[in-house]
Amino acid sequence: MSLRVWPVITTLILLALATCPLLADDREDQSRAQVAFGIDVAQRGLWREATYRWEKAIELNPDNASARNNLAVAFEQSGEFDEANEEYERALELDSANLYIRQNYELFREAYERKKRSDRRARRN
Repeated sequence: MSLRVWPVITTLILLALATCPLLADDREDQSRAQVAFGIDVAQRGLWREATYRWEKAIELNPDNASARNNLAVAFEQSGEFDEANEEYERALELDSANLYIRQNYELFREAYERKKRSDRRARRN
């Protein structure tokens, strides 16, 4: 490869690296848009669509605590309690100071623990 090509390659690499933050910002914006859309459809009772949107938001930004919290609510709504627990815990790992997430998780944990105790009693009988 000729030495004249190296400055062109270097410039292309630098341009590619410079656009990475823009791509990350775009993915974060798209993730937030998916969360908002999910909230809108959940309020209309369309939980499967909401679940899809929040999963899409997490795919775009795995560190979106709000999307994980909302997905946990959707899992809880559909009776998928183990999955809800996982998402609540991940949301708290990402944003432990978020009062809304903490309150949702605490309420969920109370109900989840009661359900597990009830299931154990039912198995014994």
